[in-house]
Amino acid sequence: GLGDVYKRQVQSTYMIVTKTPFRISFFGGGSDLPSFYQKSLGCVVSATINKYIYISLNKKFDDSIRVSYSITENVNDVEDLNHDIAKHTLKYFDICKGLELASISDLPSNGTGMGASSAFAVGLIKALHTYKFPDQSIDKNILAELACNIEIDLCKKPIGKQDQYA
Repeated sequence: GLGDVYKRQVQSTYMIVTKTPFRISFFGGGSDLPSFYQKSLGCVVSATINKYIYISLNKKFDDSIRVSYSITENVNDVEDLNHDIAKHTLKYFDICKGLELASISDLPSNGTGMGASSAFAVGLIKALHTYKFPDQSIDKNILAELACNIEIDLCKKPIGKQDQYA
């Protein structure tokens, strides 16, 4: 399901792993863009598929940040991250040190048209929310809207809102 979370005890802390599905869109792409839906009603038909992105997150042994995706970044300051979704999401949750996260995907990350960046954002938000607030769940609509805010407003990506909700 959407951002399922699995916890495994590791040396008195928890490793968090989220599993977020990719999606395919049948029609309506473009009607999820503000330039369209602010003037007219949008309508998108899409569905998730049985291919996923997994985000694992664990407290790091030192104060640096390690983000591993198609490349691996090791930084001492969150501002130095090149991965814009990871950078803005970590900043949103006020996590600036001592964290290791990695993504593993069933599909290539770029150019598939299956909402990979949005699936990454949703999975990362779910993982970081669980890390920061272990006894609280996050509503799926709030999760999707936060992913939209991070990708569209903070990262300035010219995308619509369908992928984050799927």
